[in-house]
Amino acid sequence: MAYLKDELSGFIPEEISSDIIRKVTRGSSVMRLSRIETMKSDKKKIPVLTSEAGAYWVGEGERIQASGATWIHPELTAKKLAVIVPVTKEKLEDAAVDVFGELSESIAEAFYTAIDAAAIFGKNSPFASNLKSAVTKSASIITATDRADADIADMLAKIEDAGYEPDGIAAGIGVKNAFRRLRDADGAPVYLEGTDGKEIYSVPVEFVRNGAWDKTVFSALAGEWKYSVIGIRSGIQFEILKEATLQGTLDEDGKPVSLAEQDIIAIKATMRIGYLVVKDDAFAAVAAKV
Repeated sequence: MAYLKDELSGFIPEEISSDIIRKVTRGSSVMRLSRIETMKSDKKKIPVLTSEAGAYWVGEGERIQASGATWIHPELTAKKLAVIVPVTKEKLEDAAVDVFGELSESIAEAFYTAIDAAAIFGKNSPFASNLKSAVTKSASIITATDRADADIADMLAKIEDAGYEPDGIAAGIGVKNAFRRLRDADGAPVYLEGTDGKEIYSVPVEFVRNGAWDKTVFSALAGEWKYSVIGIRSGIQFEILKEATLQGTLDEDGKPVSLAEQDIIAIKATMRIGYLVVKDDAFAAVAAKV
């Protein structure tokens, strides 16, 4: 059995690492909606069909016309995502599998909140694309009106007009009541909560529950989500910190936590994630109502 004091850096035990990644996937709305790619290195090209091969009617003895599909190969680049969790020095005496099992929930929550904030809104993002910039570039942001049902319908129509099939709506948890009050022109509910999930106009709804949703930017965002791609590199690494000052972690006195002064340690966990919006016009959003 490996103890933390004997392994001050390395990979989190495989069974715990896999469990953390499963929790990240469940907790991240973007990961639940998007296409997931496994990455064996820090870069991976994603083949995307931009124009399909054509079929032709052929008369007896006529030559068959040939047409080729057109492909592009955008590249996923994995970036390091890190979380630092302060713990007591006594944890060094515990088995690594027990320590990381205990901390798995906290580590996963920090990871999936950061992933959603970066992928949707570009917050603290190392990625070249995000959904906010995608709908901005494609001019696919619907101005909010007093008719939220019409706004959502227009958002879906914007995607359909571009030739895509919207298969998911993302929204902040704070709009659930507004969705429940939605009615169509005949007074029938637009938002339905059934055994198979939540839907608006037959399109599944995914509520971002982790605090990453910025309600001052969008009230809802939709798309054909196979064009939102997340890459995951297997394995989560860790490092034990003993003397660092954690500038981003404040103690009760409002000052940064100092490991040496407070006689504690911290565990830094890192995973590698890539994100890419393949087609900007496959997404649309409803702007937050001013």
